[in-house]
Order: sequence, then structure tokens, then C-alpha cells
Amino acid sequence: MTRVFFGLCLAIFSSAVAAADFSFRDIVGKQHNLADYRGKWVLVNYWATWCPPCLKEIPDLIALHDAHKDKDLVVISIVTDYNNPKLVNDFARDHRISYPVVLGNDGIVAQIGRVEGLPMTYMFNPQGKVVAYNVGALTKKTVESYIGTKK
Repeated sequence: MTRVFFGLCLAIFSSAVAAADFSFRDIVGKQHNLADYRGKWVLVNYWATWCPPCLKEIPDLIALHDAHKDKDLVVISIVTDYNNPKLVNDFARDHRISYPVVLGNDGIVAQIGRVEGLPMTYMFNPQGKVVAYNVGALTKKTVESYIGTKK
């Protein structure tokens, strides 16, 4: 079902528009700019610590990021609906999240795209254009299949 929806979203974005060059810092202070990832797919995932489908996809996002970060894809997560940044940092450490975690706010959401539900993922192609989005959990297999067919 997720693959079908991801594919349908691709059709919506078939005329892929360039995104603004997002720019934000993660919870460890590293700066992330879309332009820095040219040549790679960029998966931006909105999530929350209290969201069961978000928690379910974390292991796949970790595996996806770890397998591809030095080659062709990077995962960046934007945590929404949080009360305490320290709790987010502790959560990321406890769950061994290896990809960047960004504390979301209205300014960051405006740079990526609206949040229609959680989890929600936007996919940028290697040229920096939004080419797909998905509401709901994704799997490593689904994302690898998607980027594999687009090479």
C-alpha cells in the first residue's frame, strides 16, 4: 500500500519543482543545506516521539541512512510536537538514531512542506527537487526500490 501511495505521489510531482534550498541545524549543531546534498537523494521525515507509526519506521530509517549515507541517499528527520529539546536528544540517543534529527518549527516546515500527518516524508531527487511525498510509515525496502528505479 505504501509503495502504491508513494508512486501516486510521484505522479503528482511529475513536473518536479525545485525546492527552496533548506537550511537548518540538527540537535548536535550541524548545519544542513539542501545544496550540500546535490548528487544524493534526500529523504526528509517528519515525526514525533509519541507517534506509533513513527517509532515503527525508525529502525528502517536508521538502516537506510547507514547503508546509503556515503553513496546516494541521506535521511534527515524533523521532530514535531515536542516540549523539551533535551528529551528529544535523549530519545534519539536511546533509540540509536544515526541520521540527523532537527527540532521542527514553523520556519523549518515552510522550507520543506506542510505536515499532513505523521509520519510524513518528502523525497528530494539528486538535483534538489521534491519528487514525492508520503503520509505514513515507510520501509527501507520501499525507499530503496523507489530510488533504484529512478537511477
